[in-house]
Amino acid sequence: MVPRHVLLLRGVNLGSHGKMPMADLRELLTSLRYDSVRTVLNSGNAVFTAPSPDPAAVAAEIGAAVEERFGRAVPCLVKTAGEMDAVVDGNTLAGIADNGSRLMVHFLFETPDRKRMSDLDPVTLAPGEVAVGDRVIYQWCPDGLMAAPDVSGPVQRQWGVTATTRNWNTVTRLHTLLHA
Repeated sequence: MVPRHVLLLRGVNLGSHGKMPMADLRELLTSLRYDSVRTVLNSGNAVFTAPSPDPAAVAAEIGAAVEERFGRAVPCLVKTAGEMDAVVDGNTLAGIADNGSRLMVHFLFETPDRKRMSDLDPVTLAPGEVAVGDRVIYQWCPDGLMAAPDVSGPVQRQWGVTATTRNWNTVTRLHTLLHA
């Protein structure tokens, strides 16, 4: 069976910043010999099959192609179907989050160094509203993201990792498409 993957691009189509038409992204992924390409929303999310089971290799290939085609480096995170299953199954905030548009998932591009992690526990930024998983941080924002404490910024600075954020509705939609 050909491996299914999710692509999460960081920093595209945020207001006037980083414009990238999703039709162009679908075309790019297809040109890389990826099949069953589906984009979700207009923010750099895609589901596809790829010949390689290695998400890091797929991300590197997409990153190079995006830079060549669009003339700028865009951080690319690729998750396997199994990794996305773990993100969905590992959400310990599901019991309190009653609005998927206000439950954020901060995907970490790298595994943080344990020593750097000890410098900051993101749960202390919003006790009861933040949970840490494997290369992911869940954040419940009952009053909306703009009113919630910034978790992603401090984590990126203190842990030295790159992150990209999606709301729970987007995460579950991508997860469903992976298994369709």
